[in-house]
Amino acid sequence: MKDLSWKIVSTQYLFRDTWFTIRADTCQDRTGKIISPYYVYEFPTWVTAVAITREGQFIMERQYRHALGQTDYEIPGGCVDDTDPSLDAAIERELLEETGYRFDRLEYLGKTSSNPSTNNNWMHMYLATGGILEQAQQLDHNEEIELELFTLAQLKELLKQNRIVQSMHVTALFYALEKLGEMHY
Repeated sequence: MKDLSWKIVSTQYLFRDTWFTIRADTCQDRTGKIISPYYVYEFPTWVTAVAITREGQFIMERQYRHALGQTDYEIPGGCVDDTDPSLDAAIERELLEETGYRFDRLEYLGKTSSNPSTNNNWMHMYLATGGILEQAQQLDHNEEIELELFTLAQLKELLKQNRIVQSMHVTALFYALEKLGEMHY
């Protein structure tokens, strides 16, 4: 197999913020061709979990998403903080903050990228089972999240009706359903 990698010749940062950074790279492909500018969006690492209570219900969040101008169903998750000692700790923190639930078991499902042509980060996916409500939500200042519990049949219906539009969350749900023996190829 050919090595199709590009070499970065130079990088110029155009904008830097906590949650979003954009840079313009000048690259050279394996044939020597220069590609410039090539814009890269830098984001923090993300974690997300398909969360299931001890009673077997799936915890879904309803949240307004301004870029689309609509309220949709999602699964819990967020950014890995500098203070998180591990990915597991980050998703445990996010689950507790957003849902108030603590879970008996976390299973790592893998990682995915929202758009590897422009985004440089990964989202790590988990299956969290045995959830029990321990506290009230502790949301960030800009979050308003409603929780709803769904049976497996109801969750599958949400997926069938395309009512979960966050593509990486749909990916995590399919991986979790496969792990649970509910996806058949």
